[in-house]
Amino acid sequence: MRYEIVPMDRSHLESIAALERQCFSAPWSIPMLEEELFNPQASFLVAEGENGQVLGYAGLQVVLDEGYIANIAVAPQWRRQGLAGELLEVYCRFAQAHLAFLTLEVRASNEAAIALYVKHGFAQAGFRKNYYQDPKEDALIMTRTFHREGEA
Repeated sequence: MRYEIVPMDRSHLESIAALERQCFSAPWSIPMLEEELFNPQASFLVAEGENGQVLGYAGLQVVLDEGYIANIAVAPQWRRQGLAGELLEVYCRFAQAHLAFLTLEVRASNEAAIALYVKHGFAQAGFRKNYYQDPKEDALIMTRTFHREGEA
C-alpha cells in the first residue's frame, strides 16, 4: 500500500468526518474539523492513498510548550499496517524539537491504541472517570515528555 502524509485541507473534510463517524461514538463534525484548518495552534495530518482517499488522520493542538493529541483514526480496512504509528511519529518528532510533552486520552479498553502509545514512549499519567459516553468508560491519560537539545 502506498500513501503519503499530508496536511489536512478542505478536500479532506468530508472523508475525515465520515471516518470520525465510523471510529468514534462522539465524532467531530465537518464544521468542527473545518474550524481546525484556521486554528493557528492546531495541526491535522492525513494519510492519503494513491488516489487521494483518506486512509487515516491525526490532530495535534499546541499551547505554549504542551501538545495535546486530539484524535488518531485509521479506516478499519487500513489498520495494523503502521499508519497510526507513522502519524503519531510525525508529532513525536515535532515535540522532540519544540515541546515539553505530548498528552492524550484513550479509552481504557482500547488495548491496540494503548499498545501503540506505549510503543512510542507514552506512559499512563492518570485517568478520567466516565470521560467517554456511549458506552460510558474511563479514559487513561497518557503522556510522553521530551527533553530538547541543550536541556538537562
